[in-house]
Amino acid sequence: MTLRWGVLAPGKIARAFADDLALLPDMEIAAAGSRSLVNATAFTQQYGGRAYGSYAELVADPDVDVVYVASPHSLHDEHSRLALDAGKPVLCEKPLALDADTAAALCAYARERGLFLMEAMWTACHPLIRVLLAGLAEGRFGTPRQVVADLGFVVEAAPDSRMLDPALGAGALLDMGIYPITLAHLVLGPPEEQRAVADVVGGVDFDVAVSARHGGGALSMSAASMTANSPRTATIATDTGLLDLGANFHHPQQVTWSPFDGRDKDAAGTVPVEELVPLEPVIGRGYGNEALEVARCLDAGLLESGLVPHEQTVSIMRQLDGIRAQIGLQYGRPL
Repeated sequence: MTLRWGVLAPGKIARAFADDLALLPDMEIAAAGSRSLVNATAFTQQYGGRAYGSYAELVADPDVDVVYVASPHSLHDEHSRLALDAGKPVLCEKPLALDADTAAALCAYARERGLFLMEAMWTACHPLIRVLLAGLAEGRFGTPRQVVADLGFVVEAAPDSRMLDPALGAGALLDMGIYPITLAHLVLGPPEEQRAVADVVGGVDFDVAVSARHGGGALSMSAASMTANSPRTATIATDTGLLDLGANFHHPQQVTWSPFDGRDKDAAGTVPVEELVPLEPVIGRGYGNEALEVARCLDAGLLESGLVPHEQTVSIMRQLDGIRAQIGLQYGRPL
């Protein structure tokens, strides 16, 4: 059976998602809805499906099996509920909401309606991240003690861009910072203590750095920036070696393991670097694997994903709440 997607708010991220979706034989774009019929039509001319000039028309389309919500952060809750009210399962772009309480309420609302809901955290669905986490769980790489990750781009946005509008959840924390915070959570679990600093100008966090202590005394250091092209790398140091996710760690092209215990030294006395092999291929940039996870869950009749469970989404959102409380950051409403 072909899974037919409805795309709500067909902007830049939706186009990236649709590019990967086109690589999957059993998925297609059934419709796209925008506040502008012109924008929806431009999208469907490239990716297929019907175009609607309103979100309500999109979610009401009987040929749409699942809705992908790609609107600005502050509208995720409203638009996900719109789709759920129409009886549609939802894949919602990250973050699921602007704060943890809203995210938790949305998850509860989906469960009450008996409908699937998942935050579109493609990192957690990425085959290389999954094989890395499986290896850590098995003890193959030793015990993780330190996670260091950063994600930064120079954002050249117009004054009216959502990236500069606090009411829309602007800033580095939700767009970039959520990724290193998520990686630390996936590897070390939720933190027991967090310390954050930031450069906040005009209600927008342009740069953020977070240090955290996790269970057993393990530490993480996370950074995000809208003003610098950072290395965008991540490493996981364990008591027996180093996992290196390389550049663009949030959708890595390779992950390497370098053991430090000397057991695997070659004749020259060096320790060979092992490249991790995913159990399934990376589809496109990795959005395709996210779509596959949705399809698997829907086929199994699940209401949430095991890779991106509701509890994990809400926990990470609560961590972000704590960070912005420390740096004095507010979005659409106070904490």
